[in-house]
Amino acid sequence: MGENASFWESLIYAHPTCTTWKQEAEGSIYHLASILFVVGFMGGSGFFGLLYVFSLLGLGFLCSSVWAWLDVCAADIFSWNFILFAICFVQFIYVTYQVRSVSFDREFQELYSALFQPLGISLTVYRKIVLCCDAEVVTLEKEHCYAMQGKTPIDKLSLLVSGRIRVTVDGEFLHYIFPLQFLDSPEWDSLRPTEEGIFQVTLTAETDCRYVAWRRKKLYLLFAKHRFISRLFSILIGSDIAEKLYALNDRVHVGKGFRYDIRLPNFYHVSLPETPPVQPSHHLQRGSPRRKPTGVTNCSS
Repeated sequence: MGENASFWESLIYAHPTCTTWKQEAEGSIYHLASILFVVGFMGGSGFFGLLYVFSLLGLGFLCSSVWAWLDVCAADIFSWNFILFAICFVQFIYVTYQVRSVSFDREFQELYSALFQPLGISLTVYRKIVLCCDAEVVTLEKEHCYAMQGKTPIDKLSLLVSGRIRVTVDGEFLHYIFPLQFLDSPEWDSLRPTEEGIFQVTLTAETDCRYVAWRRKKLYLLFAKHRFISRLFSILIGSDIAEKLYALNDRVHVGKGFRYDIRLPNFYHVSLPETPPVQPSHHLQRGSPRRKPTGVTNCSS
């Protein structure tokens, strides 16, 4: 304990305390460096946040180096500040190169701004997603089919970028697919990675459409390498299926006064107050959210 106490005493009392303070302030270069440090440490996250931080901190260390060289005339202070300036400069160049290397085409940049950036997805993660689809946007002309009922295999997952897709089953209209919605999210969710299947609906372009497509096997390999991307797509696909279910719910009516409610899939609710409640007797089969309810009978009969 005595040796430790002497060490700390020598460390604290080795230098004389300041008995007098300088009356004049340091030069403007020193204060400019301090201001740059304060502003620089207010930077955010992401690539552009790093560019902001390293640029201002680098300028701050450069000003400190000039101040140490001209006013203080201290070689050690100048050396440390100049080394820190060089580190910030190298980091700024490296981050700038990364930003340029993850630049995208206009459609992919708009897709990132509209769908992925609000979720806090970084450009590096988004780049992996874009590379998985070969950075290609596919064109589907008007009245051409993306998938045909009972014929087209389910081998990819596609996201509509522009246009409008009409979904039908046995020639009957079900709902539309709009930009930033998946074309085949119900089919994707209905199959396991090792299973195969075919479309039970027909998807036809009502206008000239553009979409991004990921192959199933390639996308599952990406999910296996990056669990975060797997969870991200799981959330996006689940939200997309919910939107399609509510779009279907607005169209499903069974007789006068009856309405199918997707929140209670085993019940048909009677909207007319004078109609007596009916015990549930019909259960829907589990399947694609695009399927219409079957086996429905009018409770008043």
